Amino acid sequence: MAINVLNLRRLITPENLQPLAAPLLIIMILSMMVLPLPVFLLDVFFTFNIAVSVMVMLVAMYSRKPLDFSVFPTVLLVTTLLRLSLNVASTRVVLLEGHSGPDAAGKVIEAFGHFLVGGNTAVGIVVFIILTLINFVVITKGAGRIAEVSARFTLDAMPGKQMAIDADLNAGLIDEKTAKARRKEIANEADFYGAMDGASKFVRGDAVAGILILVINILGGLFVGVIQHQMEVGDAAHTYTLLTIGDGLVAQIPSLIISVAAGLVVSRVGDDEGDIGAQVISQIFANPQVMALTAGIIGVLGLIPGMPNFVFILLAAGFGYLAWRGYKKQEAGSKEAKPAAAKAAAAAAAAAQPQAEVQEASWNDVAPVDVLGLEVGYRLIPMVDKGQDGELLKRIRGLRKKFAQEVGFLAAPVHIRDNLELKPNAYRIALKGVEIGGGEAYPGQFLAINPGRVSGPLNGRETKDPAFGLPAFWIDGGTREQAHALGYTVVDASTVVATHLNHLILNHAAELLGRQETQALMDHIGKESPKLIEDLVPKQLPVSTVQRVLQNLLEEGVNIRDMRTIIEVLAEHAPRVQDPIELTARVREALGRAIIQSLFPGNAEVQVMALEPGLERILMQAMSAGSEGGAIEPGLADTLLRQTAQIAQRQEDIGLPPVLLVPAQLRTLLSRFLRRSVPSLKVISNAEVPESRIIRVTSVVGGAA
Repeated sequence: MAINVLNLRRLITPENLQPLAAPLLIIMILSMMVLPLPVFLLDVFFTFNIAVSVMVMLVAMYSRKPLDFSVFPTVLLVTTLLRLSLNVASTRVVLLEGHSGPDAAGKVIEAFGHFLVGGNTAVGIVVFIILTLINFVVITKGAGRIAEVSARFTLDAMPGKQMAIDADLNAGLIDEKTAKARRKEIANEADFYGAMDGASKFVRGDAVAGILILVINILGGLFVGVIQHQMEVGDAAHTYTLLTIGDGLVAQIPSLIISVAAGLVVSRVGDDEGDIGAQVISQIFANPQVMALTAGIIGVLGLIPGMPNFVFILLAAGFGYLAWRGYKKQEAGSKEAKPAAAKAAAAAAAAAQPQAEVQEASWNDVAPVDVLGLEVGYRLIPMVDKGQDGELLKRIRGLRKKFAQEVGFLAAPVHIRDNLELKPNAYRIALKGVEIGGGEAYPGQFLAINPGRVSGPLNGRETKDPAFGLPAFWIDGGTREQAHALGYTVVDASTVVATHLNHLILNHAAELLGRQETQALMDHIGKESPKLIEDLVPKQLPVSTVQRVLQNLLEEGVNIRDMRTIIEVLAEHAPRVQDPIELTARVREALGRAIIQSLFPGNAEVQVMALEPGLERILMQAMSAGSEGGAIEPGLADTLLRQTAQIAQRQEDIGLPPVLLVPAQLRTLLSRFLRRSVPSLKVISNAEVPESRIIRVTSVVGGAA
């Protein structure tokens, strides 16, 4: 027996009972509809209902964003069901015991029927109707409308938000785990507003049910009191009406509180300034000029004869005090800022003074050129200032890490400095001291990028996405949700600069792979496969040749992550071949599966462009003549460039990568010849396509020549 009791104690724990709480609560609520309750339990449950409603409203006020209270639609259903069950239980007691006195249904109903309305049935009915109208017509209807519009806008904005997440993921600004969490949050937000739109109907139905229950209880009480208990009509009407009004008020007031909580949840905008109280104080009472003007207007009204002068003057004095406090805080802030500005000016003046004695030049004056540099105007300095926790610094570190993981080597760090010669919001990206890109960014604003299928324009500064040249608008934070709803991809200023930098780094990956990076890569591989590196470098190939092969691969968008395969192929062919171009072709054939996989993921058909047989023969003859393109007739070269560009554009329009399949002998020639005119074109050889992949030619280049 002791063992059984011990096992029972182990089973009955808070952790084991927690999943049973919700089912037990629902069963208890439903039981109140059919089982008679003692008067004392009615008082307990009515008090509990009031306490729950107040608690729900406080949780709604202190939630920073709607999803912090995502269970609210369910809570709304349960509290509504609890109120209706209490109405049924109290109606049973009122009709059965109402003839015995005003406390027949418990002290709570008696208090609401006598104290709140003074025992006056007419006042009680009016107050009940007014509370019901406030709840039903004003608060519930408004909250339901907000939830409906929010759900619609959230659903419309989902594609744009998903694209923004994908853009951040592709740029290396977030990892896959963070992207999944953001996608889940977007889906939960849409589900929440949709649920709130439906849950608001519970409260509206509860208000209608309250009115019907009031009428039914009054009529039922008259019938029971006069017919069954032989009461006078006036006494029965007074007694049962007061009990019914008390019952209605004790249910309607918690309903009103819950409706206010629903309105607070769905009307919440932003989640960066704390709870609702903090937002109200910071946005309404923080401006001393507003407080001073309000004090002046109220004070003038208080001087008008016949007005309640004392009340108006008192309030004017209160607002005046708040204005005085606000001005004092502003003055204190400006005094703290002046010494800092004075120190900065003194430092600048000291730096501007000529040196008393000019030092002799030395090698320390020869500064090496940064491999990668980012220069920013003075308004962008907070984005890259470590002391101000600049967001762009974190994103650049993430970019560099993602570049190493995807491309296969560690690029040089990005050196960031301010440049007062640039425009305040401008930035410039340099490679080995030469500008390769630039643009403008506006901290605190967002870039709404048109991906090609938006449903309307935006009010903002029209521009173009600096990375890809897409049409875009710089917008304020208040227009962000509207931009999402119209289908724009919205990103902040730090993401704009980081995405542009990432795009340029990927396009210039070959130039970032210098001799030092190549040697560091060889050393890294040598830690795992020392014999492989020793046999190749420098016994068979110098580091410069390995570097040139790797650069050839990077120039055509082939990553070098599979260094083991690359080194093995070079070691195999190095005794017979020393030409970097020929070695690159051998490496590409070995990496063919990975190259094709990056262009055509999965096992999909390899849908490519091909050369017309006659054009292919002409180009083969030019190659056999020992020329690398110089023997191509100029008119034919122009036709080849023009047709390739047109067909490549058609491939992209139908969602296919522009890939040209040619014989191995022509691949290097055509890749170099076409790269400048059609940057997005990838030229692959027949030898690079795995035998397991199916090739389908979608277009022919040179057919009309």
